[in-house]
Amino acid sequence: MTPFAAGIALVLLIGLFALALLRRHDEQAERTEWQRLAALQPAAPDRFAPKSVADLPEPAQRYFGYTIRPGTPLLPVAEIEMRGRLGLGSKADPGYQPMRARQILAAPAGFVWIVRTRGAMRIRGSDSGTWTRFSIFGLLPVARMGGGPDHVRSAFARAIAEAAFWTPAALLPRPGVRWDPVDARTARVTVRNGALEQAVDVTVDPDGRPVRVALQRWSRENADKVWRLQPFGGYLSDFREVGGYRLPFRVEGGNLFETDAYYPFYIAEVETIRFPGVAPPTA
Repeated sequence: MTPFAAGIALVLLIGLFALALLRRHDEQAERTEWQRLAALQPAAPDRFAPKSVADLPEPAQRYFGYTIRPGTPLLPVAEIEMRGRLGLGSKADPGYQPMRARQILAAPAGFVWIVRTRGAMRIRGSDSGTWTRFSIFGLLPVARMGGGPDHVRSAFARAIAEAAFWTPAALLPRPGVRWDPVDARTARVTVRNGALEQAVDVTVDPDGRPVRVALQRWSRENADKVWRLQPFGGYLSDFREVGGYRLPFRVEGGNLFETDAYYPFYIAEVETIRFPGVAPPTA
């Protein structure tokens, strides 16, 4: 091997080593944040009493009456495993890639979503309240951002929207959570956490099943690539009971919701929902 070739090989080895260290750092950050959020699950949770929502708008009463059975422990933290498709392109050419992901959701404190696509170009990454990181084959970074006020505001919106369908206990009335009427089928929940505030519209069917979630989200996913409020939302279906909760096992949604530019870039089929800190039922 010539000195030049040896130098190139050394540079490549150093680069691969640096990328491996970066991935290890990212995975440690994911574990640390996951553990922090899991620890927010109450050790001795209260139990749901329908009278606690008797003063809410009628659609909100139906929402809680459907999603939480009376006497169910109020668990605001959930872990979700899912498969589905991610659209990495545009409405004209979505470029859907099969994906598998796992997530912890602890609104309003945050979330961690760890995903792997299974297409020709395999992407591994994670999203949270403080970062978005994706890489090809788990090594070559293609997106590293977050930590700034725009990202934090956008991520907070996602956490509150997803709480509306996976952790309804997190949206029960309390200081920082307000419900207002919109129409006969829709109520608006507004959640404040420190300087952050997000409103989400929850539309229910006659049984109280939440079938639509919509919000104005701070986002730069638009043709101008500028941060601004724009419609975001999705549709929920395939409800199943999990530990006293009735939750959607199919979710699809995306940016510019219910406009001509909308397409569901996120289509998830849930495989399991668990509540950390809660012992599984015995046979």
